[in-house]
Amino acid sequence: MVPLTKAAKLHILFFMALLDDLIGGVVSAVAGDKAPALNDFFKSNGGIAGLADKFQNGGAGELFASWVGTGNNQPITSEQISEVLGNSQLQEIATKLGIDTTAATTFIATNLPVLIDKLTPDGVVETNPTALPPTA
Repeated sequence: MVPLTKAAKLHILFFMALLDDLIGGVVSAVAGDKAPALNDFFKSNGGIAGLADKFQNGGAGELFASWVGTGNNQPITSEQISEVLGNSQLQEIATKLGIDTTAATTFIATNLPVLIDKLTPDGVVETNPTALPPTA
């Protein structure tokens, strides 16, 4: 593997900052005042690619894929969210949102498909942030 130049590293950092801003903007548009907690949720799970893996491993990969894809989003139940994320993470999210875990689970089940759909308009999860377009 070839080491990255300083310019390439700066380009990657800039891209990651833009990606964080994009996710933050979409989350804010969908989640309103709950956006900071959802931004933390995305970051703690490795972004969209990390969540895709988590849902795949949790048996809900097909549902997640429908949110990424360009077709209709399949709904997910609160029970399925609980199975994929686990009680510990749901409790953490609930605390950050200032609501109980049942309400947090429902909130995630309702909003996560919309967020993932809006963050992947081309139906693709970007898994390699170093694969950037060439600069002029």
